[in-house]
Amino acid sequence: MCRGLAALPATCLERAKGIKTKLGILLQKPEIITDYIIPYSDKAEKPAKPSRPSQTEVQQWRESLEKLLMNSYGLAAFKAFLQSEHSEENIEFWMACEDYKATKSPLKLAVKAKKIYEDFIEKEAPKEINVDHYTKDMTMKSLIKPSTTTFELAQKRVLSLMEKDSFCRFQKSELYLELIK
Repeated sequence: MCRGLAALPATCLERAKGIKTKLGILLQKPEIITDYIIPYSDKAEKPAKPSRPSQTEVQQWRESLEKLLMNSYGLAAFKAFLQSEHSEENIEFWMACEDYKATKSPLKLAVKAKKIYEDFIEKEAPKEINVDHYTKDMTMKSLIKPSTTTFELAQKRVLSLMEKDSFCRFQKSELYLELIK
């Protein structure tokens, strides 16, 4: 084996010595036990619960659905209401679009666009939203080159549907009336 090493060029021997030194450093025992600990949690961190809004804030939600959706507690309450009615696909689509618009990486945009399309817009999607054929066609065409505006038209249509239908029922719901008290 030594004879084989002698036959190697000097540059290879130099690199081998460098690698040996680096490996030796890695194999040394740490001086304290905390050097073994990797700061990683198996459990996904839960976002902090939104704090309960004031009565004034809740009353302002009546003005527009946008105000409700911009408040984390309002969004959670509205989503819970829609889930109780088994009609949460619209708010889930709206939330997916908001997340999508915040994405910076073109690669991630393409992946998220495909997922949103398959989950909400495609015919017989598991959470198919109720939008007209024109909106579906325009959205499908914009999927060729995904951008942050790919789902803009569909998101506006869904927001309009929620505003005219679900939002009115939410304002009459026990959940909302309890928040106003």
